[in-house]
Amino acid sequence: MMRKGLLVMMTLLLGLSLSGCNTMSGIGKDIQKGGQAIEKAAKS
Repeated sequence: MMRKGLLVMMTLLLGLSLSGCNTMSGIGKDIQKGGQAIEKAAKS
């Protein structure tokens, strides 16, 4: 019984940590695109 609960908790934590990495990656890409737009505007 205890082992099953631990397995469920570990699975949930793994899922949350992976989704967190994807979210941070998405934010980084958005910031990068914003920087590229500013750079392009500055060159014009």
